[in-house]
Amino acid sequence: MNDTTPTGDPALLRVDAPHRELLDQVLDKWSLQVLDTLCGRPLRFNELRREIPAVGQKSLTATLRRLERNGMVERVVIATRPVAVVYRITPTGDTLNELVDALLRWTTVNLPEVERARARFDDDETR
Repeated sequence: MNDTTPTGDPALLRVDAPHRELLDQVLDKWSLQVLDTLCGRPLRFNELRREIPAVGQKSLTATLRRLERNGMVERVVIATRPVAVVYRITPTGDTLNELVDALLRWTTVNLPEVERARARFDDDETR
């Protein structure tokens, strides 16, 4: 494997590089689902929980805070009685929509071959 990136900067491949940390934080299991859900429309916390029933309250809170900190999601306080909080995708977060869709298309196309490779690996008794 080549130890340089297309820009020729090998430092970008280091595990502790800032872009790698951002990818880890934005492309984890819950972040992808939250971003995908919020691309449809802004939602309140409990609406998000209903849309993503497998996520727990603590995980959703942590995910929203991480996405907000990274500028992907915006927390909007609405001055009503009682006060309402809505989460919505930011323009920066919305730029991920097309990229994530491309990755999902890639997995759909390539999953059958990946599954065949896994089966060959698992069946290899010399391992």
